[in-house]
Amino acid sequence: MFKRSMLLLGAVFILIIAAACSNTPVKQEQKQEQEKEETPAANQNETRVVQDMFGEVTIPVKPKNLLVSSSNYAEYLIEMGIAPQYALVVPEIEPDYRKPYLEKNGVELMTTQQYDFNYEKLLSLSPDLIIVPGQGMEKNVYDELSKIAPTVALDANSGMHIAMSKLAQLFDKKAESDKVLVEFDKKAAEAKEKIHQAIGDKTVLVLRVEPRRYRYLGPKSEDDVSKFFYETLGLKSPELIKDSTEWFTPLSLELLPEINPDYVFLEKRSMENYDSSDSLKELEDSSLWKHLDAVKNNGVFPLRTNDYIQAKGPIGTSMLIDYIVEKLVP
Repeated sequence: MFKRSMLLLGAVFILIIAAACSNTPVKQEQKQEQEKEETPAANQNETRVVQDMFGEVTIPVKPKNLLVSSSNYAEYLIEMGIAPQYALVVPEIEPDYRKPYLEKNGVELMTTQQYDFNYEKLLSLSPDLIIVPGQGMEKNVYDELSKIAPTVALDANSGMHIAMSKLAQLFDKKAESDKVLVEFDKKAAEAKEKIHQAIGDKTVLVLRVEPRRYRYLGPKSEDDVSKFFYETLGLKSPELIKDSTEWFTPLSLELLPEINPDYVFLEKRSMENYDSSDSLKELEDSSLWKHLDAVKNNGVFPLRTNDYIQAKGPIGTSMLIDYIVEKLVP
């Protein structure tokens, strides 16, 4: 009887151990699955501190509802593999390609007035991160945006090389950004050589027509637009204005005969609630204009504000290069 009881007890003990052993892998698997489920949530809520134009900002590492105030910035991010959820756009000044391009990449376009923010509308979007060009931004505007969501005023304007590189730092996309910029620089260098072979030292003026005045692009301005024409593409400025450091310098029509460029890229300035038609007609009716070499030799080419001021980016600026090459290279 005693032996039988001992045998029975031993059998029960073995069954208990076996059951415990068989449950261990199950518990381990359940724990691992639970950790897998918890880890992404933790990562999604992870934050880090970055420096912008106004100080330190705590931002989400992986924003779920990113808003950019510049459609240029949206293009930079998309080309690096990041599609923001929202981009602010001013329809009157956007290049034709950009709206379908952004929509194709899942970006919702929020129409806004130029140089203005509708804070109530932005708040309704519930962004968890806002990115804006910091250069030229007023502190009170930045403070209002920061009440809506963490706001990074990037230490840049809308120029591609600097802004894109700084955006890449924010999102750990340096390799992707470098690849895009290297490809662009290669295209620009090839275009520069083609243009030089075609026109040599002939001069190029970028002339802006505004409602009550005319201005030309300063060849030695620090602005990225000036650098694009006169450094990246290597265009030669007329001698009389070659040392101008202003982005756009006021021009009296009486100076046109002295400047007398071989080619003119002529911009009829586009802005919201803005019409330069009368000034353009006055220019084209002027005998001073009609006697320029560029006019007499069919060397005047239209330039849309939308296509060279607002269209900065790997796509937009590449299209502008193609246009300039098409006009200057036979």
